[in-house]
Amino acid sequence: MGYNTWNAYHCDIDEGLILQTAQLMKSLNLADAGYTHVNIDDCYSERSRNDDGDIVEDATKFPSGMKALTDKIHNLGLDSGWFTCQLYPGSFQNEARDAKRFHDWGFDYLKYDNCAVPFDNITRENIMGRYERMANAIADFSLSSGTPPLILSMCQWGREQGWTWARRYGQSWRTTDDIDPNWQSIVKILNQNSFYTWATDFYGHNDMDISDHRLTIDSGNGPLTYEESKSHFTAWALLKSPLLIGTHLASATKETIEILTNPEIIAIHQDSVVGTSISPFRWGINPDWVSNNTHPAQYWSGESQNGTVFMLLNTLDEPADMFFRLTESPWIRAGRQYSVRDLWAHTDNGTAVRNFTAHVVPPHGVVALLLQDAGDEPDDLWPPCAVLEWCMNSNGTRID
Repeated sequence: MGYNTWNAYHCDIDEGLILQTAQLMKSLNLADAGYTHVNIDDCYSERSRNDDGDIVEDATKFPSGMKALTDKIHNLGLDSGWFTCQLYPGSFQNEARDAKRFHDWGFDYLKYDNCAVPFDNITRENIMGRYERMANAIADFSLSSGTPPLILSMCQWGREQGWTWARRYGQSWRTTDDIDPNWQSIVKILNQNSFYTWATDFYGHNDMDISDHRLTIDSGNGPLTYEESKSHFTAWALLKSPLLIGTHLASATKETIEILTNPEIIAIHQDSVVGTSISPFRWGINPDWVSNNTHPAQYWSGESQNGTVFMLLNTLDEPADMFFRLTESPWIRAGRQYSVRDLWAHTDNGTAVRNFTAHVVPPHGVVALLLQDAGDEPDDLWPPCAVLEWCMNSNGTRID
């Protein structure tokens, strides 16, 4: 969890802006909510390495030097990170040198982009091999220096199916192309990620790209509605994607901060016992396990240390009632009833027995629930099985 400069500022950054952003993260209580990384995304360096072969910070943008800036960020109780994709010096064949440089500057986090790739007859590597080089450099420096390794975030936009191999090298991997500031982009990314939620756990995360709160958080001013903003944040958080804010914090609205700091949603994202993502149990509009970039899966559930989490996403352009049987989720026990907690309304909504209906979910809106076991369901319910499939009477007869 943290802040990323790219969506709000692109290359228009300097040390004053970075420090102001870090201070706003403190004053807006974002740091207290868990946003502890301040990441400089590109355009921070000179165009060429120095005579010793090292990357050099831009003397105009960062006159005090990168180490001085990261020291100030650390003094605020925050961490610092770095990346580049705008044709500033890259790290191929300089991995060991750069891993040391980033450490000496006080960086904690490295997003490593698959940009500006040399010809194949130079690299003799595919994407996986190029990331292995940097991962080895980070590990080697950590071992030789006795210092913690950089967090490595691999930005390869879903190429070569990083969810199948990237965890051996780093802590997160991009699963799709860049996010765009519109609802269509959000549901497309969610649709793609619905098919490999299994890859996320404590040791590695599908990265769905910046929680683009340039759009999400500027509620009423940006391309997303307030309800779409809540849906965006809920999906990214409950799928355990890295949460990196991408908005102009100085102009962020009250609604923006409320969405970003919802403590009950963040508690699921930061669960210290369960690291896995929610997954779809029913697609809804389209048949199960069928890709649909405009209407992704609508019914999701997952484990948490405090109960079963549900996300209901209305992908329609009109309000809708959303119904499901509790035992459609693999994490719900048959024959039990469950208390219902609304993670956005912050209310306890009674007890669900076998079924649940969310009424009048707004267009592109979301319902996030936490269900906790509340004991045996009432006696003498009919039918005796919530799911009428091979439902057997004690006398050996089927009643389905």
